Amino acid sequence: MTRLIKKSNDFGAGGVSVAIGELADGLDIYLDRVKTKYSGLNSTELAISESQERMAVVVEAKDVAEFMGYCREENIEAVEVADVTDTARMRMFNKGRKVVDLAREFIDSAGAKHYAEAMIGEVENRDPFAREVVGATFAERFEENLRDNNVVSQRGLIEMFDSTIGRSTVLMPFGGRTQGSETQVSVQKLPTDGYTDTASIMAFGYNPYLASWSPYHGAAYAVVEAAAKVVAAGARYDRMRYSYQEYFERMTRDPRSWGKPLGALLGALKMQVELGLPSIGGKDSMSGTFQHINVPPMLMAFGITTVNAGTVISTDFKKAGNRIYLVRHTPRENHMPDTAQLKDNFGFVSENIERGNILAAWSVGFGGVAEGLAKMAFGNRIGAEVEMDEAELFGYAYGSILVESAVELTHPAAGLLGMTAAEGALTVNGVKMPLDALYKANTEKFAAVYPDKGENHAGVMTSEPAPRTFAYRGEAVEHPLVYIPVFPGTNCDYDTAKAFRKAGAEVEMSVLCNLGGDDILRSIREMKEHIRRAHIFVLSGGFSSGDEPDGSAKFIVNVLNNKDIRDEIHALLDRGGLILGICNGFQALVKSGLLPYGRLGMVTKDSPTLFRNDINRHISQIVSTRVSTLNSPWLAGFGLGDIHSIAVSHGEGKFVVSEELARELFANGQVAFQYVDPEGRATAEAPYNPNGSSYAIEGLVSRDGQILGKMGHTERYEKNLFKNIAGEKEQSLFRNAVDYFRKN
Repeated sequence: MTRLIKKSNDFGAGGVSVAIGELADGLDIYLDRVKTKYSGLNSTELAISESQERMAVVVEAKDVAEFMGYCREENIEAVEVADVTDTARMRMFNKGRKVVDLAREFIDSAGAKHYAEAMIGEVENRDPFAREVVGATFAERFEENLRDNNVVSQRGLIEMFDSTIGRSTVLMPFGGRTQGSETQVSVQKLPTDGYTDTASIMAFGYNPYLASWSPYHGAAYAVVEAAAKVVAAGARYDRMRYSYQEYFERMTRDPRSWGKPLGALLGALKMQVELGLPSIGGKDSMSGTFQHINVPPMLMAFGITTVNAGTVISTDFKKAGNRIYLVRHTPRENHMPDTAQLKDNFGFVSENIERGNILAAWSVGFGGVAEGLAKMAFGNRIGAEVEMDEAELFGYAYGSILVESAVELTHPAAGLLGMTAAEGALTVNGVKMPLDALYKANTEKFAAVYPDKGENHAGVMTSEPAPRTFAYRGEAVEHPLVYIPVFPGTNCDYDTAKAFRKAGAEVEMSVLCNLGGDDILRSIREMKEHIRRAHIFVLSGGFSSGDEPDGSAKFIVNVLNNKDIRDEIHALLDRGGLILGICNGFQALVKSGLLPYGRLGMVTKDSPTLFRNDINRHISQIVSTRVSTLNSPWLAGFGLGDIHSIAVSHGEGKFVVSEELARELFANGQVAFQYVDPEGRATAEAPYNPNGSSYAIEGLVSRDGQILGKMGHTERYEKNLFKNIAGEKEQSLFRNAVDYFRKN
């Protein structure tokens, strides 16, 4: 497919005129061929309306039929809407009538030239790095610093977004044993069919108060902040590339208004030149003025580079008794960054991370060193004893890095602040502050808007069923065949396929196409044949049809209940085959009756179901689950009571079941996994039970053990992922299934 595409562009704010208009010098565009959600749009609306989630691609005329065939296979709606010409003109037609005819030379000129005077304004003569934190006592000021709107935890918002999709996440947004330490970077392994430790690492920088004082300095420190975050996580800064997001007040005839973006650009450029780091792109925004209210000058820097996932470290303190250093950056007299010192400091930190001397690090940001100490302590509830000048404790210190080291560090910029401590408290300048109180101060404000855990009300039940043995009835198979259908909304198929292939299975996938009636019938025939050949049938995770109203997975259930598909699924089970459903797939298994009954078409009004999470939103985090039965080939390699740290990402993961049926499921040994608290006890309490599932049930098996369904995304882990998460993260479901067919 990629070899057929000569050029591509995404649809954005400019719509057809930009997305297609930028692809070639000469174009004839047929507006009436463009698919629209609403009828009756005129030519102007068709030409310039924003249209997200679409791509414009150029293919040679001889390749159009082949390209369209691939699109049909992938259930992608594709329409030929333009021709590339040699006229060097962009022409648009609507129902045969020419409505636009512009020379490319004119388009490239950007119209009439515009001129503006710019004047970079003077700055107020004050220390821009000093912060005044209110409070009658030191402890009150420390807590107030953690309540600052730019320091307070945004966990309840962050966990609304899927942080583990793609089997690539090296650091979770929150880490440590309690998942309380914030991560400052995004680190994602590059997507490959095999194994790699090469990852991308990205961070941003921006302080609205510095930028308001001086857009020039603000942009310079945005570049520095992004670089320091990347270095603190284990990457080298010297191969970083930058992109920017700008947002300024409406430009007027006042030269000082133009001076703000000019000053910011010069500040960012100066840092890039002195650090030797190029820019690769940027994005503008619309006017940041409403009546007489202006946004602060903003040039937000995004820095990205590559890193070996094995060298990445997290922000959480690792062990009591380690040394805490501040690798200080000291600005110049004009308050600009000292880039020579920064390069030396960054090199020192990187070298000691790579040697294993630095175990955790925090790039000092908005809340100063005080913020870093608290957030590094939260994750593992490891405290610290520190002595430091209060003004320096709360002040801006961009470019400085707070580190935990197992050894003595020697460097001119590295100052020893104190030691980590086993007690769950920070003791700063002799004032002891319990971590629980500090964590509450940092989290309660934002949680009032975006709750960070639900209020669950569920009973708890456990059992220890007698183990059974399972043997595949057919001949041994070295590489069992796994079939994964891809439904509209499925997004975990690649991750699941990769996990099975790593375990030794062969994998086939097909896309269920529903663009037209013939596509559906063809897809059903293909699915039937795939199931007939398969040893393992897998329903992977995603958002079936965007998560339909009144409960998800109904579309998948309708397909499973098709007579041809139903008969093949039952035949697969009858010959000893296995079925797995994860997340959206688990929902489909439960709502079709395959779980807990082992057959399709057995759902009654009293059957279990999956409902919206008690927190009433999507949640993405790591949970601990306990193996509650061994009565399945999927579970044969585990020990009863084994605990795993598993990614969850769902909006409707609350398993709801009557007490009577729950007792039957436990007695039959059908409860595969349960959510547990840090002590390993099955729990209804959030966030350990993230959705409020009845009796802490995370997964079920059928009575015969051949079908397993679970909410947790076992397929999303491999070595050097989730590095800031404690516990056993590898759950060998896939290997267990392969061993069943190998008769190991």
